[in-house]
Amino acid sequence: MTPFGEKLRELRRIKGVKQAEMAAALDVSPAYLSALEHGNRGAPSWAFIQKVIQYFGLIWDEAEDLQELAHMSKPKVTIDTSGMDERATRAANLLARRIGRLNDRELDQLLAFLSEPARNG
Repeated sequence: MTPFGEKLRELRRIKGVKQAEMAAALDVSPAYLSALEHGNRGAPSWAFIQKVIQYFGLIWDEAEDLQELAHMSKPKVTIDTSGMDERATRAANLLARRIGRLNDRELDQLLAFLSEPARNG
């Protein structure tokens, strides 16, 4: 599941909306919506995100948060380390190899570290 897919499912649950009902309102197939929720599709288009924002009546911070989650929902990520220190390439490869074996605590720690504002601007 992707961050966007999880949020989409949560919004549907809170509003009591069935997947087929939402798919019809957004003019997409239920299969597409299901694939988005389960992380089997890449990040949605800007236009689709706007439809979801309107459908749920999201404003300001909620709308921005949903857009950010969509941008962070690419299930297949490429990290280009060309021209960087060799440690960056090693770190990217180790992360790719181990990400699926991290437990909840380790994932939370990694996310906290990566989410910190840059120390030197």
